[in-house]
Amino acid sequence: MKKLKFLVSLTTKDNDYQQEQATAAEETARRLGVDVDIIDANNDSINQSQQLLKAIQSTSERPDAIILEPVGGTAFPTVARAAAEAGIGWVVLNREIDYIAPIRRIRNVPVFSITSNHEEIGRIQGRQFAALLLKGGSILYIEGPSNSSAARQRTAGMYETKPANIQIRTLRGEWTSESAQRAVQAWLRLSTSAKTPIDLIGCQDDSMALGARKAFQELANSAEKERLLSLPYTGCDGLPQGGQKWIREGLLAATVVVPANTGLAVEMLVKTFQNNLQPPEQTLTTASSYPPLDLLAANARRHT
Repeated sequence: MKKLKFLVSLTTKDNDYQQEQATAAEETARRLGVDVDIIDANNDSINQSQQLLKAIQSTSERPDAIILEPVGGTAFPTVARAAAEAGIGWVVLNREIDYIAPIRRIRNVPVFSITSNHEEIGRIQGRQFAALLLKGGSILYIEGPSNSSAARQRTAGMYETKPANIQIRTLRGEWTSESAQRAVQAWLRLSTSAKTPIDLIGCQDDSMALGARKAFQELANSAEKERLLSLPYTGCDGLPQGGQKWIREGLLAATVVVPANTGLAVEMLVKTFQNNLQPPEQTLTTASSYPPLDLLAANARRHT
């Protein structure tokens, strides 16, 4: 059997979770003896689509399968069909897609998705908010982009579990520290921001939580800056050298550990090509609170 080659298409280089996705793919590929080529779309869905079509149409560098985390709200069904027609496997990460079954009928190539349960991630965040704000309060909540189904599902899950005595003020970011910093800076320029009580900064991404901190560090009012920087900050992804490390350093109060899934995608593809069997249409990974919710609540009680 020839050496397999996979193309891994990620959203951006400027995000710690995407960096972990790249590392997991490379480490798993080395372990299993396959080649991976990793590219990023610079948070541009049109660019990502063009990159993928170029790889599919290549006569010399065509991969055996494509693993992608889509930038926008679509998971490129037309590109997926083109890949299958060219005999290229197709794996979508962190999206729920509805076109797997019809595309599988085109050719016998692996087509499947691996995703975090984003609504459950949101539910965990809502429970973290309840543990951190025992008496309720107001949260400045920084979501991912509006065209991201993951962001929408995380928000929906959060609203399911947050207590009624916690109010949410929403801003939008792009899964990067810089985007969250800009969003908070723009909010601070509004006259209404000074009148809005904030008790916690909640973010759908750990790096966005750090971006929010950077925006508050720029405040000229030292008393207000100190107050805002002393609030609890929470995020998602929970990487060992990202969110978990930032909790130990006191920059975050909590995160949601979201396992990287590129390594699992490579493993499942290798097994599929070796055994010529289609994997399940969708595989879900399991998220968890860090620190655990009971420990988070106990720490909050001690500080009230």
